[in-house]
Order: sequence, then C-alpha cells, then structure tokens
Amino acid sequence: MKKLITIFLLAINLNAFSQDDPADGDGTVPVDGGLSLLLAAGAAYAGRRLYRQGTK
Repeated sequence: MKKLITIFLLAINLNAFSQDDPADGDGTVPVDGGLSLLLAAGAAYAGRRLYRQGTK
C-alpha cells in the first residue's frame, strides 16, 4: 500500500519538474516570492537564536 501511495504522489508531482517551453520568449524567472520567504525565515531563525542566547 505504501508503494502505491508513493507512486501516486510522484505521478501527481511530475508536472512540477517539467521544464517550460523556451520558445515562449519572455525568459523571466520569478525570484521575488521565494527570496522574500527565505529572508523572512532567516530573520526568524536569527531572532530565535539571539533570544535563546540572551536567556542563558
């Protein structure tokens, strides 16, 4: 049953790994959304570490 679920989930997510058609011409990459989330996660992690360092 686990193998069947794994195969099903992989089949659903194959579209995420497909490449865009290079002939469409725009060639832009949306970086802003992921980059801002990464910066927010880094700031939260740093804040947590600084908070824990101050309480010891």
